[in-house]
Amino acid sequence: MLARLREVHKVFSRGARQVAALDGLSLDIAEGESLAIMGPSGSGKSTLLSILGCLDRPTSGEYLLDGTPVQALTDEALSRVRNERIGFVFQAFHLIPQLTVVENVATPLLYRGRGESESSRQARAALERVGLLSRAEHRPAELSGGEAQRAAIARALVGEPRVILADEPTGNLDSATGEEIARLLAELHHAGRTVVIVTHNEALARRASRVVRLRDGREEAPA
Repeated sequence: MLARLREVHKVFSRGARQVAALDGLSLDIAEGESLAIMGPSGSGKSTLLSILGCLDRPTSGEYLLDGTPVQALTDEALSRVRNERIGFVFQAFHLIPQLTVVENVATPLLYRGRGESESSRQARAALERVGLLSRAEHRPAELSGGEAQRAAIARALVGEPRVILADEPTGNLDSATGEEIARLLAELHHAGRTVVIVTHNEALARRASRVVRLRDGREEAPA
């Protein structure tokens, strides 16, 4: 099992009030699975993705990634896990405007200590994989929304992560462009990649092999 959560709680302080974003959630994610996480605003979707991506820790409960208890890792070890095992795709793209597309995609490899030449070569290979190699020397401001999201997916892929976590990856795109990104994520899954997507988009969720619906920090029982 790639990822396993057991009785995970995540509580945030809102002044004097305690808010439970996750309330005893248990979830297994298999290697090579495509999982869509859905639910209304405030249901815990983004909090769950942050914990899966080692951007945050549970308040209590257990999260195992490749059998390793994530909550016991140091901040430095968590940073290595994020850089080496997890690829992130965000709704807002998060490309660095001062860098070219290929430089943006190469950034995770440079953080690993790879040389510039090798990082650039792998970044171009990732861009070719998502059909964006012709835009490698452009700046993010020169890209359409769909092209920017393809660049973000290439950046997520460049380090050959075990899992891709996508937070509303079609949320800022028109329907036609969103469909292109949905097809690309489905292709990555069919090629063997584990893909976890938080989305409000029912059409995108239908492409996943499994859908988990959250409500009030728990998995909603099937209707």
